[in-house]
Amino acid sequence: MDRTGSRIRARRMDAGIAQRDLAQAAGISASYLNLIEHDRRRIGGKLLGRLAAELGLEAATLAAGADAALIAQMQTAAVGQPDTGADPGQAADLAARHPGWARLIAAQARQTAALEARTRLMADRLTHDPALSEALHGIIAAVTAIQSTAAILTGDRPVDADWQARFHRNIHDEAQRLAQTSAALTAYFDTPAEGPVPALSPTDEMEQVLSLTGFHRPALEGGFVGTPLLDPPVSPAARDLLAAFDATYLADALALPLDVIGPVARAEGCDPLRVATRLGRPLSQVMRRLAVLPDSDLGLLICDAAGAIRLKKPLPGVAWVRGGLCPLWPVFTALGQPGRPVTAQVQLPGAAGTRLWCDAVADSIPHPAGPHMPPLIAAVMLVRPDAAPGPVPPVPVGAGCRVCPRGDCPARREPAGVTLSKAFDS
Repeated sequence: MDRTGSRIRARRMDAGIAQRDLAQAAGISASYLNLIEHDRRRIGGKLLGRLAAELGLEAATLAAGADAALIAQMQTAAVGQPDTGADPGQAADLAARHPGWARLIAAQARQTAALEARTRLMADRLTHDPALSEALHGIIAAVTAIQSTAAILTGDRPVDADWQARFHRNIHDEAQRLAQTSAALTAYFDTPAEGPVPALSPTDEMEQVLSLTGFHRPALEGGFVGTPLLDPPVSPAARDLLAAFDATYLADALALPLDVIGPVARAEGCDPLRVATRLGRPLSQVMRRLAVLPDSDLGLLICDAAGAIRLKKPLPGVAWVRGGLCPLWPVFTALGQPGRPVTAQVQLPGAAGTRLWCDAVADSIPHPAGPHMPPLIAAVMLVRPDAAPGPVPPVPVGAGCRVCPRGDCPARREPAGVTLSKAFDS
C-alpha cells in the first residue's frame, strides 16, 4: 500500500501547519488534501513536488519513505535493546517523520555494535590466547626475578664484586625481557578490532608470515629451492618454525606437484577423500596440499596428541584459539582413532548458524628413540565452507567453552565468562 499520504500528514503535523494552509499553498482544496493524507488518492508529479517544497523535504523522501537500510539499522537497534520498549514496527514512521533523529539512532547503534565487538575481541584475547597468558606470566616472572636480585644487592650481607656483576647482568637481562614483553603487550591491546593482531608468540609470527600468501609458498613448488624466500623479519624461534613448515611443504609439493593435484582437486570439488583415492597419496598429505594451493579458500588445523594446535589456517568468520578450543571439532575425534578418516558437518553458534564440512585424520609415527616410547601422533583437519544442510544434524562446535553461548552442551568444560585473571588467582 502506498503510504505517501500518511507521510505527508505526519510531516505536516510535525511542522505545525494546518491542513487548509498547506492545501492553499499547494493550490488544492483542503478536502482533496485530506483524501491524499488518508491515502485515498494517489499523488505524484508536480503536486507531490509542491507539497514537498512546502514541507521542506525532497519529493523522493515523501514518495519512497526512509531509506530501507536506515530502517533496518533502527529495527536491529530496537531488537538488541528490548528493555527500552522501542517498537521495531515504528521504525519506518520515525525515520520518515524525523530523519535526523533516525540517522542519529542508527549511528549510535553502529557505534555501540563496534564497541561491543571490540569488547568481545579483548575478552576473547584475555580468555583464550595462551600466548597472552604466557606473556603475562613472563612479566610476573621477570618482575619477581628483579625484585629478588635487588633484595640481595640491597640487603645487609655484603656481596663480593664477582657476584655483584652477575646480579647486575641478571637485572639487566630481566629488565630487557620485561621491556620487550611489555612493548608486545602494548601493541597487542592497542590494535584496532579490524586490524591484524600483533604476534605474541613464534607460532603467531609464523602464521602471520604464511597468511601473506595464503600459506602458499611459490618458491618451493616443483622442488625448486634456489629462489630465496622473501619473508619479513621474524624472531629466531619463528624462523625455525617456518623452516620446519617449509620442509614439510617441500616434501608435499614433490609428491603432489601443482599440475598433478590441481586438476584432480577441481574435478573432485576439493573433497580430500576422493582426491586421495584418485592420486593414491596419504590423506593427511592431500589435506595439507589442498589447503595451500594458490587462492585456496580452505581452512587447515593441525594439532598434536595433547590437542595443542600447532598450525591453523582459519576460514573467514571461523574463530580458532590455541587454548580451550571446543573438543567437538572432528580433529580431536581423529586423535583417538589414528589412521581412520573422520568426516562431519559442523555448525557454528550464532544467528547465522554457519555450516562447514570437516575432514580429519591422525597419523601415528613411531618414536625415534624406540618402541618403548609412545608414538608421535598428529591430526590434520581440512575445513571446507558449506551452506547446505547435510543428511544428519551438524555437530555444534565453537571457539571454546568460555565464549560459547550453548549453555546446555554436554561437552562444556567450564562456564562462559571465566576470565584470565581468575585463572591466575587459582
